[in-house]
Amino acid sequence: MNDACPGLARLLDGLTALLTAHPHLRRLIVGYSGGLDSHVLLHLLATHRHCWPERTLAAAYVDHGLQTVSAAWGEHCAAVCRELDTPFQVLKIDARPAPGESPEAAARHARYAALAAGLGPDDALLTAHHRDDQAETLLLQLLRGAGPHGLAAMPTASRLGPSWLLRPLLDVDRSELLDYALEHGLRWIEDVSNQDARFDRNYLRQRILPLLRERWPTVGRNLARSAQWCAETADWLDADADADLARVVAPRPDVLHIPTLRALGEPRQRNVLRRWLRRLGLPVPDARQLRHILHDALTAARDRQPCIQWLGGEVRRYRDRLHAMPPLLPHDARQTLLWRSDTRDYPPLELPGLGTLRLRATLGEGLRSEMLAGAVLTIRFRQGGERFRPVGRTHSQELKKLLQEAGIPPWERDRLPLLYLPPTPTFPREGGGHQGLLAVVGLGIAAEVVAGPGEPGFLPVLQSPSATGFGIL
Repeated sequence: MNDACPGLARLLDGLTALLTAHPHLRRLIVGYSGGLDSHVLLHLLATHRHCWPERTLAAAYVDHGLQTVSAAWGEHCAAVCRELDTPFQVLKIDARPAPGESPEAAARHARYAALAAGLGPDDALLTAHHRDDQAETLLLQLLRGAGPHGLAAMPTASRLGPSWLLRPLLDVDRSELLDYALEHGLRWIEDVSNQDARFDRNYLRQRILPLLRERWPTVGRNLARSAQWCAETADWLDADADADLARVVAPRPDVLHIPTLRALGEPRQRNVLRRWLRRLGLPVPDARQLRHILHDALTAARDRQPCIQWLGGEVRRYRDRLHAMPPLLPHDARQTLLWRSDTRDYPPLELPGLGTLRLRATLGEGLRSEMLAGAVLTIRFRQGGERFRPVGRTHSQELKKLLQEAGIPPWERDRLPLLYLPPTPTFPREGGGHQGLLAVVGLGIAAEVVAGPGEPGFLPVLQSPSATGFGIL
């Protein structure tokens, strides 16, 4: 590489080291906006792809649809990729913010969701964030009152679903990228919205950071170093929280045991709650909402059921357990669905607002397979008055009482699918008028139809669409 760009020569070494640290990666996808930064990253990778012959390279442009010229920008990106002989795709998204969500955050979340959707475990998304971006991110987080995790800003490598997100330019100033672009005659898009100082990041970039550089020329490097120290502190806090979580988590990963949690000091409680919610894929509440969890949910009487909500998440208390979840979706408990088998088995059944119902093949548990051969199952939800005799009971009891005994939280009870089959001589109408109740998902299988030892069976499983990914067996 030309000596006129020593920073990019250093970048090439850094990029090689980053890919060497992830030897399993086989496909690299550049998040390409057409702007200066991502154009430099794409050009560098495309012109040096011989350095990594075992990996393929592609580019993706996300069309937010927020500007009239976005389609034309996509055409520009496609032309550049043709010149660089690099596969290219356009991803169209809806980036409109939800109520209470900032437009910048909505666009960022939608962009990453679209880019991550097509990635597998051997893929990596590469973005062109540089040291100036890192400085802006740290300052924004500092002004928002963030803790070590927020002040750690952007990591060089992080998980993105099953794949990886790599930021190989974080040790490079934007001025070095500009030098590279001019030297190689690159043509890039200038997004006029980047000049709009109404957006916080643009305000910092145009008005605050130039003043800081006048006084402290190395401000970008210094802030990046502070972000690294905060990242190390965040890692230490996470390791400490994981040790505490191992003690307080209940059998389900989305449930904590409150008496054990209360035995920790308040700083450790806050640390555990933040780590718990991050691991579940839920947004972390702010300091005020976290105080509500500590003082309203943890200290409530055992028979109270407080609920603390924030954008994208909520926690609820039931008895001595704290449950975390995304906001509950609307659910009509009066609906009835039919589940028909195909030639071999029952295909997955989508339950609106609840998830996907499946029958998992088992041996010695679940529903006897012979009971289901060619049958049409009916899926209903609790209305009141149902009776059920699960395995281990000598007679049927009210379903309401069984759910209470099992400790199933009230908000889940009317959302548990009830599997029905028309009555047969071996499975007659119940005295309470509820016939053919085969199973209550999350509770158990009817004693009359459970598979015997070594007998093939099917276990109904509800896979939740929530961020926690927790399924009810």
